[in-house]
Parts: sequence; C-alpha cells; structure tokens
Amino acid sequence: MNALLDVANSGRSGSPVDLLIALFLIGLVPLIAVSMTSFTRIIVVLSLLRTSIGAPSLPPNTILAALAMMLTCLIMRPTLSQIRSGALDPYAAHRISAAQAVERSAGTLRGFMLKQTRRSDLAAFAKMADEKQSDERDAPFSAVAPAFLIGELRAAFAMGFALALPFVVIDVVVAAVLMSLGMYMVSPAAISLPVKLLLFVAADGWKLVAGAIVASYR
Repeated sequence: MNALLDVANSGRSGSPVDLLIALFLIGLVPLIAVSMTSFTRIIVVLSLLRTSIGAPSLPPNTILAALAMMLTCLIMRPTLSQIRSGALDPYAAHRISAAQAVERSAGTLRGFMLKQTRRSDLAAFAKMADEKQSDERDAPFSAVAPAFLIGELRAAFAMGFALALPFVVIDVVVAAVLMSLGMYMVSPAAISLPVKLLLFVAADGWKLVAGAIVASYR
C-alpha cells in the first residue's frame, strides 16, 4: 500500500498513472473485501456453525456467502461512509488526486482494522517485517493487515467453539440414549440432526448468531 502511494504521488491528477492505479485498485477489491473487512470472521463462523449442526452442505455456499456479505455491509457501513465522504466524493469532485483518495481510504480502513487487532499480534508482524514501532499508529500497513486477519480468524474460531458446544451435547445425549436402549444399528446422526434443527429454529438461531457477530465488533 505504501509503495502504491509512492507511485501515485509521482503522477498528476488525471494522468495515465492515476488511471492505472484506479484499474489496479479495482482488481484488488475482492481481496480487500475478504481480508480487510469483517467478511472473514463472518464466513468462518457461519461455516463452523453449519458443520456443527451436521449439515455440511446446507445452506449452500452461495447462501452463506450472500449472508456474510450482507452482514459485512452492515458492520462496515460507518467505515464505508467515512471513506465515501472523505475520499471518494472529493475525488469525484476533482478536489483531490487519486493518490490522496487512496491514502485517505487506507487511513480509514486502517483505523477500523486497528480497533480489532491485538497489540501483541501487531508487534509480532512488525518484528517480522523488521519495522520498529513505538505506537500502533506507526505500524506499517504490511503489518496491520496480517495482524488483523489472524485476529479475525482467532475470534471466528472462538465463536465457532462456543456455537459447537450445544450441538456436541445433543450428539452425546442422543448417542447415550440409543446405547441405553440397545439400538446399536441406528445412526446417532439420523436422530440428532432433526433434534438440532428443531432446537436451532425454536431458538431463532440465525438471528441470534447474526446479532452476536455484529455485536462482536466494537
């Protein structure tokens, strides 16, 4: 990101360099949407939830991705609004150059990521990059991005563990009941799956999970 800004600063507003930078950033949009937003945490939690229920193919991946994207837009709305008002609108009005728009957008996105990043993770990646930083505001973007991503994975696995526990209890109870009845030929999954689905729907599980994910961002 810093190298991109350096290249952009060498060009003028409306120059071919600005156009190349804009096209390059458009190509990076999918990567940014996945790795620098809340999408990673959401999709991992939903995938772990689906596996815990015992229906690894339902809901389909397309539905989970769509739900994750919708929740991402909800969580990222304040950040995206700041990027629009502070970078995109001034750039569209030709008040700032593409380099300045990229720099402002990166600063806003960086602020969001730092709120979700542990200082220990940030210091570890800054050390890997051989960067000395006395404050998190001095950390390079190359250290902030991976520190944020592993923090998202950590949070997603913690939430997935908490969601999996009730379903594990149901599996154990169903297996114990079947063994006590001598029904060794009956698969516990054939009985536990309808029970888990019933309890999940009765508890309005999808709304609870979505609410918990949104509330996990501060």
